[in-house]
Amino acid sequence: MQERLNTFKTAPAAVKAVMGLENFIVKDSGIEPHLVHLIKLRASQINGCAYCVDMHVKESRRDGLSEQWINLLSVWRESPIYSARERAVLEWTEAVTRIADTGAPDAAYEPLKAFFNEEQIANLTVAIATINVWNRIAVSFRSQHPVDAPAKAA
Repeated sequence: MQERLNTFKTAPAAVKAVMGLENFIVKDSGIEPHLVHLIKLRASQINGCAYCVDMHVKESRRDGLSEQWINLLSVWRESPIYSARERAVLEWTEAVTRIADTGAPDAAYEPLKAFFNEEQIANLTVAIATINVWNRIAVSFRSQHPVDAPAKAA
């Protein structure tokens, strides 16, 4: 697969606008970092964005999230390691990411109310929307993730 274009070089003003959302999510939204990782990684998995999955796995590791927590995210419904709060965010992330199919149903929205106020729910939704923007840019233009040096066999 070959990269179609580099958005950072081709459309820096557009990237700057999306970065404004990104900076809000990371610095000013009040969303806990591990939930930001959860949202970014799960949405990127759903959208098939290798560039973003690679980036967000590495960021999650850097920020101390366990290998098991990272590795089981794609099958979170079958794993007991995610809290009820994380599960509510995951359900909403999936519903909003797949909005054309789900319509963001009440069944995905209601569980959030047990853990978050309305402003927090709005900020979580903006976080989900933001990673979906990045995913759509990266997948559309075939952005290439870096290839790490292969691990040596033991």
